[in-house]
Amino acid sequence: MAKTAAGGGRRRNADTEPRSDADRIIDATLARVANEGWRHLSLAAIADAAGLPIVRVYRTFGSKQAILRGLYRRIDEAALAEPPPAEPAEHPRDRLFDILMRRFDTQQPYKAALEVLRRELPGDPVTVLCAGASLLRSMRWMLEAANISAVGLRGALAVKLTAAAYLSTMRVWRRDDSPDLARTMAALDARLRRIEHWLAPTHLPPRNEERVPA
Repeated sequence: MAKTAAGGGRRRNADTEPRSDADRIIDATLARVANEGWRHLSLAAIADAAGLPIVRVYRTFGSKQAILRGLYRRIDEAALAEPPPAEPAEHPRDRLFDILMRRFDTQQPYKAALEVLRRELPGDPVTVLCAGASLLRSMRWMLEAANISAVGLRGALAVKLTAAAYLSTMRVWRRDDSPDLARTMAALDARLRRIEHWLAPTHLPPRNEERVPA
């Protein structure tokens, strides 16, 4: 197994750095979703919770789906910020493990809102499509940060397999109340080992395509 769950990236110091409109809108949305749900949440309610005129929400995001994309980008940036240095003879799987655990660590404060989204998004097809596209884009960046090829047919397959492993691990993470996320780490490690054959380092030429493991 890889080293440990990483720290989710450098946190902002709220006392010294003013929050941007985007951060205020995302935080207000998460708070409202956790308490009131997603489906009937209006942009006007989000603006009110953020303490901003609605025109500034419009200028910053323009839709609820865009706000979610902003959240996913925030999580990506935390996972990608200052990644741990590669160790000698480190397996690409181990580096990917560390980066994905940074994502889970970053998502911890959003757990209640993400659980509501998990329940309600199936009833919102437009947002489901948005979330699915954002997940694949995120996994492509996680693979690149782990020095794993995400280009070509094999790279596209690696992205999809990593996304499936991540979603499967999320089911464990949602119920994992341990302080070190030990159950999540064990689940993610097991799932990445199953697809390791498809996680080719970027400096190696791709091998012949083979059958996808069941």
